[in-house]
Amino acid sequence: MAFDTRNPRIYLASRSPRRRELLTQIGVQFDTLFFREPPRQDDDVDESAHEGEIPEVYVERVARAKAEHGWRTVLMRRLMPQPVLAADTTLEVDGEIVGKPLDAADAERILRRLSGRSHRVLTAVSVAFEGRVETVTSVSEVTFGVLDGAEIRRYVASGEPLDKAGAYGIQGRAGMFVEHLAGSYSGVMGLPLHETANLLKRFGFIL
Repeated sequence: MAFDTRNPRIYLASRSPRRRELLTQIGVQFDTLFFREPPRQDDDVDESAHEGEIPEVYVERVARAKAEHGWRTVLMRRLMPQPVLAADTTLEVDGEIVGKPLDAADAERILRRLSGRSHRVLTAVSVAFEGRVETVTSVSEVTFGVLDGAEIRRYVASGEPLDKAGAYGIQGRAGMFVEHLAGSYSGVMGLPLHETANLLKRFGFIL
């Protein structure tokens, strides 16, 4: 099987509107593959952290699992063969993996923990095609200013943090919390463009 290198497209195995926007920004044409969400999520994509698993290993494992599952979906549905891109983002604070908040109270707890200190944001990107899978990871360090309780509550009430790793979206209202960023802004958003572009080039894309 081969995809059309004259007019290349990929499948994006993600529901994230931010990842769609970022791919569009660099001119990548894509079709979206949707997986089931909890409580009927696909068993092949286990997003729970394993005991003792370090953040780098965790985020790469999940991104790779999403890409591989996406490729199997392409074959099962007999879709046009083209590479599948998937990504996963997580935060690390004091060596602990911090994912999406369970609810508003959990979001407030996470944001209080991030207030006035630095944390790492890790985003892994995987591409799967014809049995070949490659993964790259972006690691950034983000420092928040001190947040007061009322500020946190207003932000959580906006609903923005509830579906985001670490309970915030740097491209949204939480941008005002960021005192310093070392690394990839797009990586903190959920898709590091430099690493993603280089990965796609390895699969024959001309960007």
